[in-house]
Amino acid sequence: MIAEFKHGEMALQPSAKPTWNGGAALEIGTETESHASEESMGVPGRRGLAGMAKSKVKAYAISALLVAAALICTILLRGVFAYPFLYLFFVAVMVSAWIGGAGAGFFAAVLSTLVVAYYVVPPFNTFWMSAADTTYFVAFVVCVLVASWVSSAKKKSEEALTEARDQLEYRVAVRTTELRKSNEELRRSIEEHRKAQEALMKTQADLAHLSRVFTMGELTTSIAHEVNQPLTAVVTNGHACVEWLSANPPELAEARQSAERIIQDGTRAGKVLGHIRSLFRKEAPARDWLDMNDVIQELTVFLRGEALNHRLALRTDLEVDLPRVRGDRVQLQQVVLNLIMNAMDAMQGTSGPAKEIWLRSRREDSAGIRIVVEDCGVGLSAETAEKIFQPFFTTKEQGIGMGLSISRSIVESHAGRLWAAPGACGGAVFQFTIPIES
Repeated sequence: MIAEFKHGEMALQPSAKPTWNGGAALEIGTETESHASEESMGVPGRRGLAGMAKSKVKAYAISALLVAAALICTILLRGVFAYPFLYLFFVAVMVSAWIGGAGAGFFAAVLSTLVVAYYVVPPFNTFWMSAADTTYFVAFVVCVLVASWVSSAKKKSEEALTEARDQLEYRVAVRTTELRKSNEELRRSIEEHRKAQEALMKTQADLAHLSRVFTMGELTTSIAHEVNQPLTAVVTNGHACVEWLSANPPELAEARQSAERIIQDGTRAGKVLGHIRSLFRKEAPARDWLDMNDVIQELTVFLRGEALNHRLALRTDLEVDLPRVRGDRVQLQQVVLNLIMNAMDAMQGTSGPAKEIWLRSRREDSAGIRIVVEDCGVGLSAETAEKIFQPFFTTKEQGIGMGLSISRSIVESHAGRLWAAPGACGGAVFQFTIPIES
């Protein structure tokens, strides 16, 4: 077998030198089909037959030379040993069978038998021998034939083993090449999947940012109210501080209190603006430990003006010592904000003694928390409860159908679950879970 390395891969080709097996030349590692008949055999076929015939003649000639060499050495050693030294003929027969196969080995055995009977066993130069020599000669013939058979069988086994080994190496090389190609294809597929997943995550982040922008656009009145309150208080306390300082003598204690209230109101206005800026900011998600009760309380303060415009109340039922969860604060704020805004839209046009939205937080076993947003709106059917999470499905005239879909993707990215169900006394209940180690 010949190994070639092309483009980083190993390819095995059949060896140009034939391997002898019973006098026949074998080519290992190639599979060919011949559809030509013997009558249509061309020049390459005749050349192959001629080569095989030449190889057989060569093998028989080598057998004859080996027997002749054994005869010469035996004659030279005739004076050293009392009995005829026949072991060299065994060597000649075994070497002949090994080189030329069973045919050459049998030829060497027959030739050795004739030579030994005529030249080695006394009386010399005749085929006649005594009874004792005949027994000795018969034992020699049997041993020669057995030696020829053993040598040729050993040669066949060796060639079969070599052929099997070469075929195994070839198949292993082919299989290794296929596995290498499959591994490269799998690596490319994994890389493409990773890039697609990164692109999907980027698209989801862009959609979430766009949804936040749309939501903040709807909350313009509420934002103005939340910013205007502390600014109005700053102006009022500023005038009061001036009045206290203009008194004779100046009321420094009262002026100090007014200045402290100015600082508090300015800080509150800065927090409101910072919260709005965080919702508008487009940046990569950053997960940290957070308290969802704080998130809900911030949103109730932020949406207080919007609730007044809709003439409804935001109620909270928050569990004390709620476990902290690991997540992105802005994204989870967006989920709760979307659910509250949907609840407000669902309660438009409804009449009742109490228009309330309940925000609840509960411990979910020992593995996480559950947030519940419940309204007293028009409610929803079991069929709609699943469809509303599909992209572009909406029950609002001015809706785009992306808020709940984005909210579910955010919750699932935190290893949680978001679902909806009809309320026990009408309305709808939206709830989601977040594991502690999300």
